[in-house]
Amino acid sequence: MSPIEIRRLLDSVQAGVTTVEHAVSELSRASDRAIAELDYATLDLQRKDRCGFPEVIFAEGKTSEWLEGTLRRLIAAGQDCFATRVNASQSEHLARVFPQAEQDRLARTFWLPQSGIRPRPAGMVCVVTAGTSDLPVAQEALVTARVLGANAEIIVDVGVAGIHRVLRQRDRLKSADAVIVVAGMDGALPSVVGGLVDCPVIACPTSVGYGASFGGIAALLTMLNSCSAGVTVVNIDAGFKAGYAGALIVKRLEKARVLTTQT
Repeated sequence: MSPIEIRRLLDSVQAGVTTVEHAVSELSRASDRAIAELDYATLDLQRKDRCGFPEVIFAEGKTSEWLEGTLRRLIAAGQDCFATRVNASQSEHLARVFPQAEQDRLARTFWLPQSGIRPRPAGMVCVVTAGTSDLPVAQEALVTARVLGANAEIIVDVGVAGIHRVLRQRDRLKSADAVIVVAGMDGALPSVVGGLVDCPVIACPTSVGYGASFGGIAALLTMLNSCSAGVTVVNIDAGFKAGYAGALIVKRLEKARVLTTQT
């Protein structure tokens, strides 16, 4: 039950149209509808009402059958379906049972939206990679931002070893409402980008690199110690988290723009 529906119910009780007992019954049924219990998962069907987007499925470690069952239950509840970290075997299975879905094998994502008119994409999230090897994580961020309702574009392979490459992209970076910088190895690129733009920079370290990169820990620590004030950091290889946060930022900005225009 949405906040608007709850308010209508309470207004009805206040007006004497609905009894307290009936309201309690309605709220109880709404609570039951907020959860879907499967043998292998407990789904939060109210996530969209609270957070603006339905629960997202992390496919890693799940069987193809569990994924299928979870998706079918979300579809039955009228929810958009988005899954990340979908492996090749899971992808083949889901392609057979949901041929209408969109899959991005580089990003390892699965996207099956409900039919109907969707809001116009908001703002602009710019995803930047230090190297080509960072592309799988960057693509996950890009797809996630778009799925959540943001415009998003990508700039590839502009790491600090050739600093002139990122400087050539200053106009595109400055036009963004949020920038996601995906980098492994030394993880220095977010600090550079943070010194070029006046918007939030979301740094996403990757596990790309040689031995002393410690699977992305070196890049993570560099980013956490960034001297650029506008840089914040997500977990190693967490393209989904970076894309999600970027989309929330630009959608909130778009909402503020609309309110300003209306007043």
